[in-house]
Amino acid sequence: MDTVHVIGAGLAGSEAAYTAARLGVRVRLYEMRPQRLTPAHRTGAFAELVCSNSLGGEGETNAKGLLQAELRAAGSLVLRAADRHRVPAGGALAVEREAFSQEITQGLSSHPQVEVVRQELTELPSEGVVVLATGPLTSEALAQHLQGLLGQEWLGFYDAAAPVVLGESINLEVAYRAGRYGQSADYLNCPLNEEEYRRFYEVLSQARRHTPHDWEKLEFFEGCMPIEELARRGYDTPRFGPMKPVGLPDPRTGREPYAVVQLRAEDRRGQMWSLVGFQTGLKWGDQKLVVQSIPGLERAEIVRYGVMHRNTYLCAPRLIAPSLRFREHPRLLVCGVLCGVEGYLESAATGLLAGLNAARLLQGKPPVVPPEESMLGGLVRYLASANPENFQPMNANWGLVPAEAGRGRKAERRARLFQRGLWRFAEWWAETLGLTPA
Repeated sequence: MDTVHVIGAGLAGSEAAYTAARLGVRVRLYEMRPQRLTPAHRTGAFAELVCSNSLGGEGETNAKGLLQAELRAAGSLVLRAADRHRVPAGGALAVEREAFSQEITQGLSSHPQVEVVRQELTELPSEGVVVLATGPLTSEALAQHLQGLLGQEWLGFYDAAAPVVLGESINLEVAYRAGRYGQSADYLNCPLNEEEYRRFYEVLSQARRHTPHDWEKLEFFEGCMPIEELARRGYDTPRFGPMKPVGLPDPRTGREPYAVVQLRAEDRRGQMWSLVGFQTGLKWGDQKLVVQSIPGLERAEIVRYGVMHRNTYLCAPRLIAPSLRFREHPRLLVCGVLCGVEGYLESAATGLLAGLNAARLLQGKPPVVPPEESMLGGLVRYLASANPENFQPMNANWGLVPAEAGRGRKAERRARLFQRGLWRFAEWWAETLGLTPA
């Protein structure tokens, strides 16, 4: 067990390989491109950006801004290349794609601790520590191998997700807590009268749909039908489906509303709530209009938009610990989209942690997890503890970290969360590497 094997050289795999190598261990980085391209990739370059050139919004009030700052504090390969090749993009960190990928490719290809192997793996290496970073388009052969190893039911190929809103943005003077027919009151319920439902239906019917890539070949199943498709089938179809009010009387009136939208907690602290049965492929701006047309959600802050697309990912809560190590397979770690995160930045961040822990395992040290106040720490804890029955990939957002008790405007509160999270992460990183905190 003298080598860390990293499978996949996207942003997650590249960051994992670099992190492990800089900690002094030998790394073998496998990448099947360009010998075999995915339907989305066009080159053999590492960390190729295929859907966007943005790594998310910046600044002390932005959750992705905190994750960027944490990666910079850790000396991230991806953030260093991004800062060097950034292009103007308002308040976002965007990069010149080709130069960004070339720098990462050259840096890893010339690294003395990294051996690059250009081949497709159809099964996991039998020795050493392995980091899975094969992304949303994992090859069919390797996916079948993983299904056999981990259990077929824990590997999904189709991401059908509903919007998730920040709990503090829900109007609890309108939404009420209740379970259907008096069962466990685990849901928040947003009631609609007949006129409110009519307005909601009009907004939903006029909303624009995301156009999938040709290679995604989306097929809808009755069990995960998009809310907009239900509306297309008829005016009352949503009201007799996910918006059914039967068994959910409003305690303030004692009567069942005309329709109801239920929200289910996405985390143990109840800081994030998803709209039950509202999986959707609508454009993000239109999703916001639809969500905010629902009584009680007029000022809802969406922390994760609904998606309908091809996406290979694991049911992380069933399989992994917050360290990104598999519970039942101690020499195997996972990062990137495959472990259940959304976004380039989140992929790189989980790659950093997986690479760190892969090196530690090879050196006979226990794996570590960033503090919960950090964005990376909050993200990986969510992956390991989310509701496995309804698990969907997650991106960086303020609902992942503990709220602060202090008062003040939202921007002020989030700036304090940013400073707290960055300080705790930097302190943890320095201690983990045996350095003196700055």
